Amino acid sequence: MDLRELPSVDELSSSLADVGWARAVTVEVARQAITESRRLIEDGESPDPADLARIELARLGRMRPTRLINATGVLLNTNLGRAPVHPAAAAAAQESLTGYSNLEFDLAGGKRGNRSAYARHLVAQMTGAEDALVVNNNSGALFLALTALANELQVVVSRGELIEIGGSFRLPELMAASGAWLMEVGTTNRTRLDDYQDAIGAETALILKVHPSNYQVVGFTEEVSYGDLAELAHRHNLPLVADVGSGLLDGEAPWLEGPPPPWLAGEPAVRQTVSSGADLVLFSGDKLLGGPQAGIIAGTADLVKRMARHPVARALRCDGSTLAGLTRTLELYADGRGGEVPFWAMVAKPFAELEERAAAIVAKAGTGRVTAGESVVGAGSVPHQVIPSPVIRVEHSDVNGVWMRLLTAQVAIVSRRHEGALLLDLRAVDPTDDSLVTDTLRLACRS
Repeated sequence: MDLRELPSVDELSSSLADVGWARAVTVEVARQAITESRRLIEDGESPDPADLARIELARLGRMRPTRLINATGVLLNTNLGRAPVHPAAAAAAQESLTGYSNLEFDLAGGKRGNRSAYARHLVAQMTGAEDALVVNNNSGALFLALTALANELQVVVSRGELIEIGGSFRLPELMAASGAWLMEVGTTNRTRLDDYQDAIGAETALILKVHPSNYQVVGFTEEVSYGDLAELAHRHNLPLVADVGSGLLDGEAPWLEGPPPPWLAGEPAVRQTVSSGADLVLFSGDKLLGGPQAGIIAGTADLVKRMARHPVARALRCDGSTLAGLTRTLELYADGRGGEVPFWAMVAKPFAELEERAAAIVAKAGTGRVTAGESVVGAGSVPHQVIPSPVIRVEHSDVNGVWMRLLTAQVAIVSRRHEGALLLDLRAVDPTDDSLVTDTLRLACRS
């Protein structure tokens, strides 16, 4: 091909119309492909502009939001969107997105209403708090609490809780951005009640206790309970703000049959933290609660009101579809149906049932073997706790190639590589996707 044979931008973009992309995208890709082809021709090469364009569209396609299958064994996988929501929650969000709703309209009074009034009512009812507030995520909830209650004032917090979590998110930086100034107490591994007591002064606005997410110190450790911290804070007329992170509504997990699973031991729960005396309890909507991304604040009416009236609250508010999905999720718990929330349905799946499904996939795919493994909750929840699960172990001469072929399938399957083998965990895989996993795995191993 020489320069005279290069197609026009319009010709090339029109030939790409069958791949389902917006015209503005194909026109830009065609323009880039022709420019690159011209450069390559001048360097003595013979490029195919259509091939270059399709390669670029394939690259963009891997960035495009799309459904995939999570076979990693990490149930709340942050990279994969954390908690899948219940179909009823998804339907409520869709209804909100495709029409109008009473988002900020009081149907009873015929006037402007509160954006999250019903969701706040449900949260308060189920946690025992006086009031509640919903914002866009839990980091936003913490930022709002500190901005509204401690701007240019002191916040007392344990040094061992000033953590960095995924995405280089550092808690001290968020706190500093709020205008609060930190008083670190204790040491990395041991913080006592006296450490907090000694730090309280005239400029102290509140005491903060933070769930350490994935970070854990074991061995020679000591921390102060929520109840003891609440007692100390109230003795000094200060609020205790507890960021419990993962959103376990009730430590008794009454929505599951039998006692709470052992892997929940030690995970702070919202209801119990409120009852211990915490004035504000902050948690995520898309972790153990199993709803859409949100930051939820449960606490005393006066503090919640102060936060709701702060100007930053508007910048952090949820959109209508998120509130609709979250509200429906909360209603499932209120109706005693929390076990139907996809996250809890996943963790309750019997080992034997998963083992039977894995064995069927291995038999039909003609590759791999079923072996004992472990799933994890993920997203900083119940760190270092595992859930026994069978896994499909695939040993192949090109494990990395198989892994990538699964990723680039029409419906991507995300698995994990471990000790030279490929592992597929079905705990987070919908049974209706088993045939797709079977066919994709068979083709990936034969390529």
